[in-house]
Amino acid sequence: MSPDELKKIHVVAGLICEKDRVLVCQRSASGPFPLKWEFPGGKVEPAEEPYAALCRELKEELDISVSAADQMCSYNHVYPGILEVELRFYDVKAFAGEIANLAFEKIMWAKFGELSNLDFLEGDLAFVAKLEKGLIYPR
Repeated sequence: MSPDELKKIHVVAGLICEKDRVLVCQRSASGPFPLKWEFPGGKVEPAEEPYAALCRELKEELDISVSAADQMCSYNHVYPGILEVELRFYDVKAFAGEIANLAFEKIMWAKFGELSNLDFLEGDLAFVAKLEKGLIYPR
């Protein structure tokens, strides 16, 4: 399958930070990419704005209402023979509600310098490396 034939999706992810830690989520054992770690978020629906998708996804997954978030970076990642993903990462600056795990195997707070110890989705690895090296920092 050529790159032009790959299914293309748009994904948003939110960084929810607390001091030197960020919230990370482990995917379900029964879903795609089982037990891989990621940042909360998900697919942008057709005709949906990325920020609106971020707000919807974080409400569905964590039961929080985002009131402020800034896009930090975006890039494309190809899962060969499977799909191409456009990823947009947001720094979630403010939200209402208590974080609850509504969709994941587990969630936890991880220190920025220890993110590479987790088995992240391949598409997130470039972003994780920049976070660990301090090349990108929320806030």
